[in-house]
Amino acid sequence: MEQLNGVDTTFLNIETPNQQGHVGGIAVVDPSTAPGEWSFETVRRVVAERIHLLPPYRRRLLRVPLGLDFPYWVEDPHFDLDYHLRHIAVPAPGGPREVSNLVARIHERPLDRSRPLWEMYIIEGLAGGRVASYTKLHHAAIDGISGGEILTILLDPSPDGRDIPPHEPTLPEPIPGKLTLLDRTARGLLGNPKKAALLGYEIIRSIPALKPLESLPALVGLGRHRDDILSRPALVAPHTIFNEPISPHRRWAYGDIDFRRVKAVKDTFGTTVNDVVLTITSGAVRRWLVDNASLPDRSLQAMVPISIRTESQDGDIGNRVSAMIAPIGTHLEDPAERLAFVHETMTVAKETHDAVPATILQDFAEFAPPAVAARAARLIFDHGLAGRFTPFNLVISNIPGPQFPLYFAGAQLEGHYPLSTIVDGSALNITLNSYLGRLCFGVIADRELVPDVWSILESIDEELGELETRSP
Repeated sequence: MEQLNGVDTTFLNIETPNQQGHVGGIAVVDPSTAPGEWSFETVRRVVAERIHLLPPYRRRLLRVPLGLDFPYWVEDPHFDLDYHLRHIAVPAPGGPREVSNLVARIHERPLDRSRPLWEMYIIEGLAGGRVASYTKLHHAAIDGISGGEILTILLDPSPDGRDIPPHEPTLPEPIPGKLTLLDRTARGLLGNPKKAALLGYEIIRSIPALKPLESLPALVGLGRHRDDILSRPALVAPHTIFNEPISPHRRWAYGDIDFRRVKAVKDTFGTTVNDVVLTITSGAVRRWLVDNASLPDRSLQAMVPISIRTESQDGDIGNRVSAMIAPIGTHLEDPAERLAFVHETMTVAKETHDAVPATILQDFAEFAPPAVAARAARLIFDHGLAGRFTPFNLVISNIPGPQFPLYFAGAQLEGHYPLSTIVDGSALNITLNSYLGRLCFGVIADRELVPDVWSILESIDEELGELETRSP
């Protein structure tokens, strides 16, 4: 039995009929590369023999009475692998748009909280004989890094697989009753005054590093003529169509670009890979806003998740994440100028983030009483308040991945494309993984607010091409 932390629980609290807290990914494989027959049963056998290595796949939620404490993960005594594994096919001709339409509809649906919070769909019928594996798993159980660790368990560095030590079945630990949970909660609450004092100390200690007086004009959107203030995020981002309440429906587009092209631009301009990624994605978003007559004068701000997972936490489930918020230069048409701007804003964001304790976001989430936090989240989302005073317009996340070939049940992995989550006030999310010399993008948005996500994906490649023709 393992207790969720405050950030984990937040991903449960955000769920409403219109927004879900799970994330997912599409793994596209070529069955012709497998050394033997490749089928749904092959996949099932691989998952079954490794399920003991995948705690998030075997555990379900156990809530504390009255929401007095964070929930627990417990072994599901009625675990049924066949419930979680599904076998379907994509409509002809099985191209990317048919795949994306099918997956987006599945991604809209909530997970059953009475069972372990994951599902895997093996999707046949892709063009060229390819097969896709779509897995969705609740964000309460994983972050980007721990999600990648799950892939290392399911995937192999060789088409011949690897030896998995046999696992002796054991009886699941008894699920504690309500009185036991309340006793645990009472003991935990005794430590809260100390936790609150430590949190207050860390906040006070961090104030000088935040340079509040220098940033004050930017916090209310003033003083935009000063570059040093422009490079700092405002407390409230400019309002865009992305910051409206969302519907329950999604659009998703996926594709990849050559990682070498991004590295070449990075070397030419003396920036970082992440600077280039942010610049080309912000340029694509700018094009969409211009085409829809919705571009604000002030730069959009992006939330950029970052991992705070330490070496000692490798292999842990749950979330070990923080985030930076930075302007991304959508007010600049010239991509080279935008790249220089993004490089500056990210430098400032990193300096500010490094000056603040990395765990402060988690500490805030830990300190909030779970029942109060859940009610507050419902109040915000039920009344459409999330987008009114948001500090960011969209999420852009770059997750590093392996640069060597991987195999799923013997079939070579050709690409892995992420599907993240969106919420009221942030109707667009652009996430990418790196794999085998490619950057694999997944662009997800609300279907009603941003119906043409493929245009954003295509513009990312065009923006990279624009940078390739420029010099600093």
